[in-house]
Amino acid sequence: MLQAHEEDKKEKRWDDHEEASVPRFTFVRQGQGKPMAFVLSGGERHESRYLPSLLETGAVARPGRGRPRLRPDRLVGDKGYSDTTIRKHLHNRGIRITIPRRQDQGPDICFDAAAYKERNKVERLINRFKNFRRIATRYDKRAVIYEGWLTVAAILLWL
Repeated sequence: MLQAHEEDKKEKRWDDHEEASVPRFTFVRQGQGKPMAFVLSGGERHESRYLPSLLETGAVARPGRGRPRLRPDRLVGDKGYSDTTIRKHLHNRGIRITIPRRQDQGPDICFDAAAYKERNKVERLINRFKNFRRIATRYDKRAVIYEGWLTVAAILLWL
């Protein structure tokens, strides 16, 4: 128990990971295209592995009284998120899905093409993050520092 606690305190470097040395961030955005939450991962890991923890991160305050909302109305993603475990997880949480199916998964019966066109806001948000040179070039070796610069960039995008 004590040994695990000491490992948590140790700072992580991107090159400490066996799989990757390049950081990647996955984020949740709100309707107007502003960033709400993000999770860092190694560059070789697929971001769909971090989707459940990412959905738990971005809480939205309700107007008036009540607990903050953790469940979005709809999740729009690309074919990389078309895995059956992700679809089941989102369905169990009551989140509507707008993710096109891959060709090996059969026909896509209930795909909403109009809602999928909103995905370009995600791509534009990624490009706005990449306007910050430090984030686009990934100078930082430590995950904590890179995460701090992502937070600064997200705050500046909200202003």
